[in-house]
Amino acid sequence: MSEFVVPPALDPGDRVAVVAPGSNRATQYPHVYELGLERLREVFDLEPVEYPTATRDSEYLYDHPAERARDVMDAFADPEIRGVVAVIGGFDQIRILRHLDPEVLAENPTRFYGISDNTNLALYLWNLGVVSFYGGTLLTDLAMQGEMHDYTVESLETAFFADDLDAFGELRPAERFTDHDLDWADPDNLDEYREMEPNPGRTWRGADRRVSGRTWGGCLSIVDQQLRTDRYLPAPEDLDGRILLLETSEELPDASYVRQFLIGMGERGLLERFDGVLVGRAKARNLFEDPGPEARAEFRERQREAVAEVLAEYNPDAPVVFDLEFGHTAPAAAIPVGGRVELDPASETVAFGR
Repeated sequence: MSEFVVPPALDPGDRVAVVAPGSNRATQYPHVYELGLERLREVFDLEPVEYPTATRDSEYLYDHPAERARDVMDAFADPEIRGVVAVIGGFDQIRILRHLDPEVLAENPTRFYGISDNTNLALYLWNLGVVSFYGGTLLTDLAMQGEMHDYTVESLETAFFADDLDAFGELRPAERFTDHDLDWADPDNLDEYREMEPNPGRTWRGADRRVSGRTWGGCLSIVDQQLRTDRYLPAPEDLDGRILLLETSEELPDASYVRQFLIGMGERGLLERFDGVLVGRAKARNLFEDPGPEARAEFRERQREAVAEVLAEYNPDAPVVFDLEFGHTAPAAAIPVGGRVELDPASETVAFGR
């Protein structure tokens, strides 16, 4: 894959499709869903268009993967739809991919936004040479409790409205971050603010050479699912010189799982193909499990060590940077999947569009 297309930018007032290619929580938490729609209108001056799957429950969606795929294709094919926003992630989005018509998506490149299970659709678009955006999920990034972080708003404004990926520029660190969850079942929590903590900074490991390339990857467990399925992967040589994106989800996978996953990529001859690795800050607690600040810091450090040690064995020439602002912690940037990025260990900068 040598040529990539950045879908046309949106303009204020444009219509954006809201779809559920993964699972859904809109029927369980309609107040959260409505807040996400409101934020699209009031914060970004975009007009959400709810496609049928957007308000279907997860059980229905699981039983009807073809309908989920149809919504995606209909949204891409509609010339009045300028962007496509996923409601949330899930665990089985890979089941819709066989129902997609690649010609429809390739001939109608449209900006797609979503994280986690939406890695499946992002990597499917990658195979077609269509850049998408890892960020902008309706129920998480857009319906953030309290109010949206300025950091996330600024990044989404770029992902929505910038014509050129050069506008992304340096991915700057956020001053503070959180992986604190508030219970969506309580509507009063929409007015609450999550517990924030100081950002301890990024960690650079691996080689000290400056590298650049197009990104490939996303949520680690979904990349793992793609590797196990082995049906939608690019040719191995198409990963040469790319920059691997990885981040872990609210399922809190431990360091041993992360290590095993990467060893599998290494033994498959894939890790050595990447020129660098970007790792999102690891979420270390969820609504059901919070071991405390010291244990959370140790959890993240064990993940860093697992990644760094496996990369040192299989690809010692690749610089690796940890604790970046994308994925399941907040605030989060919407970063291009398939866009170019430069890693410079000397200046400790990560810059998109270069």
